[in-house]
Amino acid sequence: KTEGRSAQRERPTRIVSLLPSATEMVCAVGAAEDLVGVSHECDFPESIVGRPILTSSRVSVTGTSGEIDRDVRELLRTVLTVYDVDVETLRAVDPEVIVTQDLCDVCAVSLSDVEAALRSIARSDVEIVSLKPGRLDDVIEDVRRVGVALGRADEADAAIVDLRARLAALRERAEAIGNRPNVLTIEWIDPVMVGGTWMPELVEIAGGYALVTQPGDHAPTLDRAALAALDPAPDVVLVKPCGFKLERTEAELGDLRTLLDGLPWPALETGRVFLADGNAYFNRPGPRLVESAEILAACIHPPVFADLAAKHAASFHAW
Repeated sequence: KTEGRSAQRERPTRIVSLLPSATEMVCAVGAAEDLVGVSHECDFPESIVGRPILTSSRVSVTGTSGEIDRDVRELLRTVLTVYDVDVETLRAVDPEVIVTQDLCDVCAVSLSDVEAALRSIARSDVEIVSLKPGRLDDVIEDVRRVGVALGRADEADAAIVDLRARLAALRERAEAIGNRPNVLTIEWIDPVMVGGTWMPELVEIAGGYALVTQPGDHAPTLDRAALAALDPAPDVVLVKPCGFKLERTEAELGDLRTLLDGLPWPALETGRVFLADGNAYFNRPGPRLVESAEILAACIHPPVFADLAAKHAASFHAW
């Protein structure tokens, strides 16, 4: 090993990622070939599809957002965990490093679940990298943490320079417009939950003013009365439920229309309500938050960001 700020650690060759965004980070720092196991939700980039799957969900993913919400709340009330770790497959892939999260027990396998699984196979020599991003800078710094743990600090630094440069360029374009519409982001339909954590920052970068939440806030739940009372009311609404691809959100559009019908929102009067892929974007705290900000910009300022609307045409549309 060498000394100095840019010194690289010895590179592990058997990496497990139990978080979709972490899998994207592992790939972003050039370690995709060393992934020996992933979660059941890891689906990007396509090159990692087919790796051994180490987790499963106790919640049926075929239900409506309301049914999923009720099932999750009941599971957390009774058994404390939503996911299971496949201990025997974990033993078989024999990891040196596991990347997981300690942010949300609903989003992915928790740190305590991973620690329990390692104890069950008597492994105390595995390095656990647990991510807990609450804001955009946390996400970007997690790329560095993953890179350092995988002996790829230089690659991580290069990836971070690129991410920050793209965000800065988008912010500069948005600031030149001169006006900021009020933006509401919805990350669950039944009940309605408003995007928190890094979402207000993405809205600001994309040229809007985020309603309800501040950077780092947890997602609050709003009923119809609270939605009707929003002041200012939203000029733009983006609906991107966590874990839902675009077609899943479209399937529940009728219920959402009924809930929002008649609210005194400029967004409803002008038709500036958009649906987006909440599985690939927005809710994954990884490199594709840059693309998420680009989609937001295309929704908030369509004439100015027509190029980004065309770039992401398959991932969002007006309702």
